[in-house]
Amino acid sequence: MAFRPGTEITRREVLHGRLWLDHPVTVVADDGDVLAVLLEPGSRFRFHEHPFGPHPWSAYEAWGGTTVLQLHREGDAYGVWKFFEGGVFTRWYVNFEEPVVRHDDAFDTDDHGLDLIVHPDGRREWKDVDHLSELVTSGRMTGEAVLGVLHAAADVTARLDRDERWWAPWDHWVPPNG
Repeated sequence: MAFRPGTEITRREVLHGRLWLDHPVTVVADDGDVLAVLLEPGSRFRFHEHPFGPHPWSAYEAWGGTTVLQLHREGDAYGVWKFFEGGVFTRWYVNFEEPVVRHDDAFDTDDHGLDLIVHPDGRREWKDVDHLSELVTSGRMTGEAVLGVLHAAADVTARLDRDERWWAPWDHWVPPNG
């Protein structure tokens, strides 16, 4: 199932089978393998009661001031996000998350807490590494799931080392409204 470009769909975070957060995104492209969606400033968050309590973003009503192209490749345990501020590319952001599950007008994923920032000059910066143990302690993730995240992180690092970025075709993409 592929989504039609220009369509607004819902990105949903589902933890342990229960909806935790959802918000709208706009489909930029979808070939059935790579889903590209645009997260724009002001995209309203909707939080849902969950046994794990408030979502980490629950202090915010909507997405902030950056425009983000989110790229999700079928089966990958990460998404690659391209950040823009004022229409200017600022960084790539590898968000380790559940592989996308598609629905008629939405897709599900769940953030696994580990992130890798790749700056325009190629410099890499790991983010939230120390949160992985907290996720296991809280029961949000199992030790086995964390090992899967670390495996995905090793895969991404190896791809970057070999300059084999499947997302490279999006290097020159810019938001339509600057």
